[in-house]
This record gives sequence, C-alpha cells and structure tokens, in this order.
Amino acid sequence: MTASPVDPVSAYVGADIASIGPEQRAQIAERWGLDDPPLQRFGTWLSHIARGDLGQSHAFNQPVADVIANKFLTSLALMAVAWCFSGIIGFTLGIVAGVRRGRWADRIITWWAYTLSSAPTFWVGLLLLYVFSVSLQWTPICCAVPVGAVAGEVGLLDRLHHLLLPALTLSLVGIAPVVLHTRQAVAVAMASDYVAFARAQGERTFGLVVHRVLRNAAGPALLLQFTSLGELFGGSVLAEQVFSYPGLGAATTTAALGQDVPLLLAIALFTTVFVYTGNQLGDLLHSWIDPRTRRLEAAR
Repeated sequence: MTASPVDPVSAYVGADIASIGPEQRAQIAERWGLDDPPLQRFGTWLSHIARGDLGQSHAFNQPVADVIANKFLTSLALMAVAWCFSGIIGFTLGIVAGVRRGRWADRIITWWAYTLSSAPTFWVGLLLLYVFSVSLQWTPICCAVPVGAVAGEVGLLDRLHHLLLPALTLSLVGIAPVVLHTRQAVAVAMASDYVAFARAQGERTFGLVVHRVLRNAAGPALLLQFTSLGELFGGSVLAEQVFSYPGLGAATTTAALGQDVPLLLAIALFTTVFVYTGNQLGDLLHSWIDPRTRRLEAAR
C-alpha cells in the first residue's frame, strides 16, 4: 500500500483537494502518521491490535470495528444465501451427474459446471444484470435497498428483492466446484463393490443413492463448501462492485482505492479468521460424516 502511487490525502479529500493548502495537507498526514516509515506504521498498528484497537477508517471517518461490523452484516446475508444455494444446487446436480455418468444428463451438467468455473464473477454479474434488470426489468439495478429509501424503513421483501440477483451471481459461480467434486465422489461410490453387491440383491438406483452413496458424497461436498469461504468472500468483492451492494466487499474496494490502510489491514485480518473458521468447521463435519477420515488420522 505504501508503494501505491495513490496519495491518501488526495483520495480522502477528493474533488476539493485544490481548496486546501500545504499546511492542512501536512496536518492530515501527521494525524494519520503518513510521515512515519512504513515499518514504524506497521509496528504501531500491531501494538494497537494487541490492545484490541483496530484504528480509525479514513474513508468512512469511523472506527474500523464499526465499519466492519456494519458492512459484514450486509455481506453476511448475501454470502449466506449464495452459500446455501450453491451447496444445495451443486450437491443435487453432482449426484445426478454421478449417477448418470456418461449419459446426456451428465454431459449437460458437466459442460455447464466447466463453463461456470471458467467464467469470472463480474462477467456473470454483468450478464445477469443486463438480462434481468435492464432487459426484463424483473430485479433492481443496484443497491441493497430502494434508492432514496431509509434503510431502517425498508421491508423484508424489498431487501430480498435487491439481494436476489447478487446472491444468484455468487451461487452460480460457487456451484461448479461442488458439482464436479460431488460427481466424482458419487461415480466412485457407484462403481464400488458394495454397490455392485447391493445391485445383485435387487436394490434399485434410488435406494442405492439414498442408503449407500449419499453419505459418501456428502463428506467431500461439505468439506469443499466450508473451505470455499475464501473464494466466496473474493467473489462478493466483485459482485458488490457490479451491483453497488454496500457490503464488506465494497468497503474493501473503497479502502484499497482510497489508501485506507487501517481498514484494509483489519479486513485482511478478519477475512483470515473467517476463512480459518470455515476450514476448521469443514474438517470437523467431514470427520463426523465420514468416520474413515478419523481412522486415517489415528493411523498416522
């Protein structure tokens, strides 16, 4: 950040930069500690973190903790809906593709998953925005609430209406890896000896999937779903920019473009804890669903 050509004071003042004099610029720089060497500024930030103080955001002129708390609540709804949609739809399509491996349903689902995994989040968002908001006019073009409305007076249906398209964008991008991993797990299970033995006893495909395949496929899918929280947050940064959604992703972009180092560092720290927690939950659920992983760890 210190090597960026963006001047933090100019980014903070904006269009009124010509109206302030050198003395005012120097006062702002001194207040933010911009005259100190980068290592000294980083050490100061670490000492404040150790005391539980995340600092003051330059871009929002608020404590960093308040900015993250407010913005994350907005992003949490978006990411939670997208996370649930991508997990449920991806797992269902992966089971269908794995059971029908090599058939037309598998080919269509696999082609669709590979296409989505190659598509950038912002491109998917722009495409959906053009189709549903511009052409069909079914969904709002931007924001988390209607333009000009007070956030506290907006009802649940209006919020869900504005949430729908950004969440659909994130879920479509997140579906692809779940589909592909689940398909592989189901295909391996369907080719196993115990499934062949159950077929010989007359068990039908639906019973095989429910009683013998579903649990084997659920473990890898859950593990992947929880470990994808980092990609989910990264995708939300792009999706929130496309839809002007005022969440933590948009705050990250604002902090980066405005040289708001305290806010950007705190968001990086928060994201690290967020992703680490997701990875740990995924490991715990995977070992609970599939006891074989616990035996492998005990053998090591």
